[in-house]
Amino acid sequence: MSSPKTLRKLEVVSPVPADIDIANSVEPFHISEIAKDLNLSPHHYDLYGKYKAKVLLSALDELEGSGDGYYVVVGGITPTPLGEGKSTTTVGLCQALGAFLHKKVVTCLRQPSQGPTFGIKGGAAGGGYSQVIPMDEFNLHLTGDIHAITAANNLLAAAIDTRIFHESTQSDKTLLNRLCPPNKEGKRSFSDIMFRRLNKLGISKTRPEDLTPQEVKKFARLDIDPSSITWRRVMDVNDRFLRKISIGQGPEEKGTVRETGFDISVASEIMAVLALTTSLADMRERLGKMVIGNSKAGDPITADDLGVGGALTVLMKDAINPTLMQTLEGTPVLVHAGPFANIAHGNSSIVADKIALKLVGPGGFVVTEAGFGADIGTEKFMNIKCRYSGLTPQCAVIVATILALKMHGGGPEVVAGKPLDRAYLTENVALVEAGCVNLARHIANTKAYGVNVVVAVNKFSTDTEAELNAVRNAALAAGAYDAVICTHHAYGGRGAVDLGVAVQKGCEDVAQPLKFLYPLDISIKEKIEAIARSYGASGVEYSEQAEKQIEMYSRQGFSGLPICMAKTQYSFSHNAGEKGAPSGFALPIRDVRASIGAGFIYPLVGSMSTMPGLPTRPCFYDIDLDTTTGKVIGLS
Repeated sequence: MSSPKTLRKLEVVSPVPADIDIANSVEPFHISEIAKDLNLSPHHYDLYGKYKAKVLLSALDELEGSGDGYYVVVGGITPTPLGEGKSTTTVGLCQALGAFLHKKVVTCLRQPSQGPTFGIKGGAAGGGYSQVIPMDEFNLHLTGDIHAITAANNLLAAAIDTRIFHESTQSDKTLLNRLCPPNKEGKRSFSDIMFRRLNKLGISKTRPEDLTPQEVKKFARLDIDPSSITWRRVMDVNDRFLRKISIGQGPEEKGTVRETGFDISVASEIMAVLALTTSLADMRERLGKMVIGNSKAGDPITADDLGVGGALTVLMKDAINPTLMQTLEGTPVLVHAGPFANIAHGNSSIVADKIALKLVGPGGFVVTEAGFGADIGTEKFMNIKCRYSGLTPQCAVIVATILALKMHGGGPEVVAGKPLDRAYLTENVALVEAGCVNLARHIANTKAYGVNVVVAVNKFSTDTEAELNAVRNAALAAGAYDAVICTHHAYGGRGAVDLGVAVQKGCEDVAQPLKFLYPLDISIKEKIEAIARSYGASGVEYSEQAEKQIEMYSRQGFSGLPICMAKTQYSFSHNAGEKGAPSGFALPIRDVRASIGAGFIYPLVGSMSTMPGLPTRPCFYDIDLDTTTGKVIGLS
């Protein structure tokens, strides 16, 4: 392939400057130039300023008959709280493939939440000389998708409590009359969305006045059980004081007080719906099917029952289009969706991947990242995302660091914000080798899906040749297709050329179908237990609450959905302090919940916070605006 006009040669310096300083030192290409290199015509994208564009789903329709490129997923070993650089590796690999190996490539990344950006973790645009730019726009509002999710989520939350309020003060007949007000001629009619509820109830009548009193009651009165409501309000800020609140305390709300809380916006089921949808029509159906709780009779209540599914789709109609950006070296990036990687599946969107695979075409590469370690992100990528997309990856990358492997080998605790122990700064090959049991299990689990596994070792300045060789040898012994030392943080794409070559070979060498970890037609418990075994568990223990929820979801007809395990990312087990590759433990399932619209059941392994808090010294202390240049400073 001839080199695109937008490829940029980086001038790297050492030591590596701050991420925001590197990002600000590069003038991005106009996004129309990036689109042109992808053969995207202007009628297939909408500009959002000079450096971002929304790629329209019509591009996918036009390319429907063309072939796909190679599909690569980037996961990692069980991480430290510092992270092992999956996003940086994903970007660096793509810069290597595009700028140095001259392949057509698209990076597909999740949109980051503003919570961590201003909280403890910082941004998620990659790092060093492997970044998405403009990184301030990437990490902040982007094109407003998370704001759209917030608005849609909270509209549904308002609809729930408002319906309970109105039903508590009105008779069945009054409810029907107000739900179906007369037109100018005095005739009442059902709105289009109401026929969805009528069909669900088995009522075929088309005029409100033809309903019997019993049918009026069934149709108009949802009779929501407040104690069953799982839908919470959201905002895209880390605010621990909103985790548990009471609502309905105003004098006009007539005693409808209940306890609820806020989640961070990316934990909303609507975010998971966006990530797993395959078309606008599919998104409409998924949003309408979202279950917010049960009636007092135990029947699931959906967004369409509340009459709000269509309005949610209107709020989300632009958010379904992925955002086109670029890397430091001018290779294209599609940013779309950012679901939580524990209570949701932690992967960017299906539509972005599908568009990208068509744009790069046969022989090109699409590289996407899966959140947390491979036991969580890659497992959900395979068993949830690929089930719904119908796509098959050829290669999986597992990112490792010497630091994390030493921790898994028995090294001291790693704490964000605290200086590293001396064990992590001096050579200790034995500690690295002991920690490679964690890497080996991730390799074995990932290979079982039928893909070639390439290990990418992110090299740090304190790593020694002997330590790096120990990881490479252990990876190959565990069945990795290849293991490569990478320096893309310090050198950009040039530091990931060997990784690019290994990934290319790994993709070209695969010709087998994707093997799922479990079939969908077995029970909820059997699926949970299949995943637990991949963690090293010898069995599963269910709480009384979990047993009750499994029985309810099975009775309601949801047992055919895939499983999305919500557990700590810091261990294969439920105990975050258990490092390495623990085995023989019983995995405790505390509760089981469902995202019916998104399309999965999620068992809770321990307690999961869906609203992060701010630390003593949040990242916002460093963030400011240079009022002379208008540039953001201090983002990390």
